[in-house]
Amino acid sequence: MDRTRTLLAAGTLVLSALALGGCSIPIADLPSVGTTADAPEKQADPYLPVEDLPPSRDQATIAPADRDKMKAELLAARDRQASTTAAKDAAAKDTTNKDATKKCPTTDTGATGRPC
Repeated sequence: MDRTRTLLAAGTLVLSALALGGCSIPIADLPSVGTTADAPEKQADPYLPVEDLPPSRDQATIAPADRDKMKAELLAARDRQASTTAAKDAAAKDTTNKDATKKCPTTDTGATGRPC
């Protein structure tokens, strides 16, 4: 019985060590399992260089006339949407006010016992 306990404890320790060790090392970094032969090599420094600037563009930026035209179109679309929303809000408010001004007969309490 003492030997069984010792083996059980040793097995538990080995399994827990493997489980915890598996969390600390990515499988891709293991030398025998890791990557295939045609995989690209890892960079020595995984961080992007801060000093390096991106290459200059081959295409020119948007011409000022085109930029102004796009800006005007976007502003016009925004104004159309704002006016449509304002009209819908006003219509909803008018409907609510009309419902509130309806008079209910005071004697009719309806099925729930409340007036109207």
